Amino acid sequence: MFKFLVRLAFGAVGLALAAHFVPGVSYDTTTTLVLAALLLGVVNAIVRPILVILTLPLTIITLGLFLLVLNAGMILLVAFLLKGFVVQGLMAGVLAAIVTGLANWVGAMVIGDLTPRRS
Repeated sequence: MFKFLVRLAFGAVGLALAAHFVPGVSYDTTTTLVLAALLLGVVNAIVRPILVILTLPLTIITLGLFLLVLNAGMILLVAFLLKGFVVQGLMAGVLAAIVTGLANWVGAMVIGDLTPRRS
């Protein structure tokens, strides 16, 4: 439960940083921000794996760069589903995906998900 809350917090921080630095990304309230982070986690757990498999040939052809578009699509889906969280356009979504991904990467390092496990 602790790891889930830390991941949620880093997701919310990533979305807040994206809203601050990326033109075209905004949110109304802190509650909307936390709900967006929670919904993004659900979308990434359910919808994203299906789309990754379906778009695998395109991802291979683009040497993995299409995953940025896919991540942007997940953020755009969250913006579509959640009133009060706005992402205006694909480029804003791509930049928000990069910022959010970096914040989640830092969060994974903080909670120790990226360290090798010892037997």
